[in-house]
Amino acid sequence: MAVSEEVKKQFVDYIMLQVFDDQYIDRQEEKKILEEGINKGFGVEEGLTVIRQVASEKNLVLERDAEDRAKDVLEAFANNDGKVDKKEFENAVSVFKTHSKGKIPEHELKKRLKQMMETNGWKAKEGGLFGSKWYSAIN
Repeated sequence: MAVSEEVKKQFVDYIMLQVFDDQYIDRQEEKKILEEGINKGFGVEEGLTVIRQVASEKNLVLERDAEDRAKDVLEAFANNDGKVDKKEFENAVSVFKTHSKGKIPEHELKKRLKQMMETNGWKAKEGGLFGSKWYSAIN
C-alpha cells in the first residue's frame, strides 16, 4: 500500500522535527522515526529510504552511516596485513568523527570501534620494543 504525498510530507516534517536542534540522527532517534513511519503506513525499508533521502537533501548526519564508513576503513586496514595498528585505528577514529560531525565524544568513538574490531575478529597491533598498549587501554 503506497502512502499519499500528504502522509509522506508529514513524515518528512516529523524527521525534521527530530533533528531540529542538532541535525543528527542517532540510532535511538532513527528507531523512533521508523516507528512513526510504520504508524503512518510506511514499511521499514521505505521508511529508511525516506530518512536517507531527507538526510542527503538537508545535510543531516545519520549515525548508522558514519559507523558504516568507519567500519569500512577498519576492515580495509585489517585485511591489508591482518592487524590494525595505532595509526590506522586513529585514522578510523578520524573518519568516524568527521562523518558524525563531532557529535560523539572521542572516547565513545574509540570504544565503539574497539567493539567493532572484536565483533569482526580484527586484531590490533600493539606493544613491541617501544610500543604502547594503546588498544588495551581503550575501555
